[in-house]
Amino acid sequence: MNYPDIELYIDGRWKRASGQPVINPADESVLGTVPTATKADLDDALAAAQRGFAVWRRTSPAKRTQIILKAASLIRARVDEMAVAMTLEQGKPLDQARLEIVRGADILEWDATEGLRLYGRIIPSEEGMRHSVLRQPIGPVAAFSPWNFPMSSPGRKVAGALSAGCSIILKASEETPAGAVQLVRAFHDAGLPPGVLNLVFGNPAEISEYLIPQSAIRLITFTGSIPVGKKLAEMAGRYMKPAIMELGGHAPVIVCDDVDPLATATSSVAGKSRNAGQVCVSPTRFFVQESIYDKFANAFAEKAAQLKVGDGLDPSVQMGPLANSRRIDAMETLVADAKSKGARVLAGGSRIGNRGYFFPLTVLADVPDDARAMREEPFGPLALVNPVRNLDEAIEKANSLPYGLAAYAFTRSAHNAHRLADDIEAGNLSINHFVASVAETPFGGVKDSGYGREGGTEGLQYYTVAKNVSHKMI
Repeated sequence: MNYPDIELYIDGRWKRASGQPVINPADESVLGTVPTATKADLDDALAAAQRGFAVWRRTSPAKRTQIILKAASLIRARVDEMAVAMTLEQGKPLDQARLEIVRGADILEWDATEGLRLYGRIIPSEEGMRHSVLRQPIGPVAAFSPWNFPMSSPGRKVAGALSAGCSIILKASEETPAGAVQLVRAFHDAGLPPGVLNLVFGNPAEISEYLIPQSAIRLITFTGSIPVGKKLAEMAGRYMKPAIMELGGHAPVIVCDDVDPLATATSSVAGKSRNAGQVCVSPTRFFVQESIYDKFANAFAEKAAQLKVGDGLDPSVQMGPLANSRRIDAMETLVADAKSKGARVLAGGSRIGNRGYFFPLTVLADVPDDARAMREEPFGPLALVNPVRNLDEAIEKANSLPYGLAAYAFTRSAHNAHRLADDIEAGNLSINHFVASVAETPFGGVKDSGYGREGGTEGLQYYTVAKNVSHKMI
């Protein structure tokens, strides 16, 4: 299987540089090298982004849309090649890799066409006076994307920026760089003008601390952990830069007693095992009404134990390895802590083998509130199943943490659904399914899970500024 060369992309040109190894999480072999950008590279990217913005903002929305749609078409044509690289570097099964790439293309296409509709407005006024509001691109964007979705996460940021008429410097993950490289290559091949899209890698803290204060940068967009997000948000605030912060979550799942516990458990296993639970919207804290609790928990554990875990290149594998050794350490620590506090292990609980970062889908039942796993985002294949007396208690527990990115609920009751929609504290609530967002809907969190939105009309507007023009005729 071929893994692509990883290079920087600045001002329309690819550049090689020395750097650090990219590791295959299935066997811990070295796939390639990700280059480290120097200060000179970052200066070049900043200058290129300014030149690119001057060109791109003057490019007609129709022409911008044409180029973005061509890039999306190239991505769809290359989906198999891109999926193999993603599975090699990140671990997810090939089918999930393909779905991520197609989803990234969906986002590019939706944002591109929505960019044609960034309308302004005329405000009625007295004779001889005209008030108008223009939606204009905010300017060069500094974007920081994570390792868990190597193509769709950077793709969402690139889609928003370019569709609104902005240029962008993308700092993608050093652990899973191929998705961003292949995304950028599609835009290069689609004829994107030089400087509009730039790609760098390196020390994340050094790059963010250098780029964010620069006067050329007008917007920060970050997807990642809450601690890092707070640090970048503080820095952005210090330099008066608006920011989109899509941070961590600890998603609750409320299972009401009017649903089929066995069918809901089967759906829950599929939702929880996606990307080995390494998803900011991964369903984790399951609050199940008492009358169906035992049936749900036992069925969840049974289905979890049947999952085939292994190398994502094997078409029969349903869940791949964790992305790095840090996630193995985190799972082992959280499980041990929960067990010491009285939680029951219904499935999984221990690392699989000693080569590759394999950990089974682990189901813990009767997990006390003071267990670390109930308070800290596991970011792995860990499901916590607890009984609740009624919907009031479930909502109270769901809202008890400072997280508020995604939440899920299963019910046949319109009354329950209405209450959940009103009372759950989350930026995204999905009822009777586990899809937190699609291209046409806004995505983002509340509380410590961040602010700002990506996706949908709302997300695209974050890449623009509203300019009021008041014109008196003389």
